[in-house]
Amino acid sequence: MGVTSVRLQPEIENPLEDLSKKLDRSKSYLINQAIKEFLARKSLEDQRWVETIEAIDSVKSGKLIEEKEVINWLESWGMDNEVEPPSL
Repeated sequence: MGVTSVRLQPEIENPLEDLSKKLDRSKSYLINQAIKEFLARKSLEDQRWVETIEAIDSVKSGKLIEEKEVINWLESWGMDNEVEPPSL
């Protein structure tokens, strides 16, 4: 495990210290959890951006699914005869 030194501003350090005591966890643990969640969020945002670009390219190239196919699929959700999702 690597060691990284971080300087925290008092408005972060003080609540972190309080939370550490309240949860009976180390500040290091809390910082690691916060960074892990931040990285997961950033990864999800990056993936959504890639998917958005792919969707825009798909629209530009005319690869579209008709609205009524999508509505038909959505209306079938939870039914015994649920329709397969539309595809290109």
